[in-house]
Amino acid sequence: MKTIYKSLIAVGAFLIVVGCNDELTKDPIGLLTLDQVDTNPTINTLESSVNSSYQLLSSTLNIVGEWQWDDGTVTRNDFILHDIASGDMNKKWNPDGDQAWMDEISAYSFTADNGAFNGIWLYDYEGINRINLAVSYLTNPEIIQSVGISEARKNQLLGESYFLRAFYYFDLVNNFGGVPLLTEPLTSFAQAYEAAVRVPETEVWEQINADLVAAKALLPNAKYPSPAEPWRVSKGAVIALQAKAALYNKDWGSVISFVNELEALGFYSLNANYFDNFDVDKEFSDNEVIFAYDHISNQNPRKGNGLNALIGWGFVAPTESFINEFEPNDPRLLYTVDVPNQNVSKLLGNTVGDDKGNDDAPSNKIFIRYADVLLWKAEALNETGDYSGAIAVINDIRNRARTTPTADGSVTPPGTLAARPNSTDPVQIKNWLMHERRVELGFESQRFNDLKRWGIAQAFLTGLGKNFQDKNYLYPIPQGEVDKSAGTITQNPGY
Repeated sequence: MKTIYKSLIAVGAFLIVVGCNDELTKDPIGLLTLDQVDTNPTINTLESSVNSSYQLLSSTLNIVGEWQWDDGTVTRNDFILHDIASGDMNKKWNPDGDQAWMDEISAYSFTADNGAFNGIWLYDYEGINRINLAVSYLTNPEIIQSVGISEARKNQLLGESYFLRAFYYFDLVNNFGGVPLLTEPLTSFAQAYEAAVRVPETEVWEQINADLVAAKALLPNAKYPSPAEPWRVSKGAVIALQAKAALYNKDWGSVISFVNELEALGFYSLNANYFDNFDVDKEFSDNEVIFAYDHISNQNPRKGNGLNALIGWGFVAPTESFINEFEPNDPRLLYTVDVPNQNVSKLLGNTVGDDKGNDDAPSNKIFIRYADVLLWKAEALNETGDYSGAIAVINDIRNRARTTPTADGSVTPPGTLAARPNSTDPVQIKNWLMHERRVELGFESQRFNDLKRWGIAQAFLTGLGKNFQDKNYLYPIPQGEVDKSAGTITQNPGY
């Protein structure tokens, strides 16, 4: 019976629900299933079950599969679905026919068979599958008693798990709308088929918010719950994601309340130097990064940043529209992309091209940082009529950029990034905000969701000559998922 149960977890939940393609040639790196759990689980079992749940946030190459480019699984593809799709990023510096499926995302000529959708669906649901297994261990009194884990550590691991599940579902609901909602390990093929049904978006948001409430109650009041492991989810990360969830649901009062709560912790501030957020030598020692995936070189299994390899192969380049968005002499442009040398400094983690082409690089992937959070607050303040408060936040961001030492050692001319003047025009202030978010957060996979939630994606992208249509406010459910579910997972309209 135990062997059957293990097989159902590993095969039923993984293949049927999250839809790993038949072409994949190896098990996901770091996957912890009941095959690795004997009748006497240990503290290491619990730790590993949670740690493995982080892996699907990484840019490590071939976490699932082996060079399956067309399936969208070589690396996590946020940069395709959010940066390329937004008109900020080109696939390559020199256009060619390599990986044409990426070009389809850029041009909005894709179908539901495009591998980009399969890839992100697989990564998010594999993360959820691992988390649900971890939660089942951490909420089992018999296991907790038998392994002897402390109450504080158990609570911390469980809080991390709830956050991660909320994070993966946040990504899914914004990409696809309503999706299958899984909150426990599946123990039979019948249960797997039963679970393969989309629920309304509102139910997904309810689950996200419930998981975040649970996570916040369990995590300690510390910037780093485990100082020796600063990469772990913190209470600050939970509050920040609560604010972001409120933002995406236009709950402006809650956005302000959550950001105020985050500020009251006293853990975060704007770095004096903009690039300290991305400098590989300052990871987890800066003041601004709230949640990031910790890439580390020379690990087994690998934990390095494989996106740097793609950058070395000529992938990841700025569009002319993105470059033109920057005001004259804005130091953030060169810190984001060094056009003459074709370096994407913000993603490489340095300004000299080190680790370009390195498929196991140490540069972290940043998901939430304080400047982003402050701009959420500015948006909410503008929407609720506190125009001076919104402008003050925008000017704080501009001032930090203006006073940041330049990447090339040049002197920033007087008048660069002048403070925005007083205004009581919410449309003007929102335009300032939209500009500031684009240049401050460029290439951080925020832009496409911004365009969608502002309701301007179609106007902006068609203005760039792209074939964006109303249906594209949601991506299609991967066609393979619809087919394997025999239609119980329905397709989004228009696809």
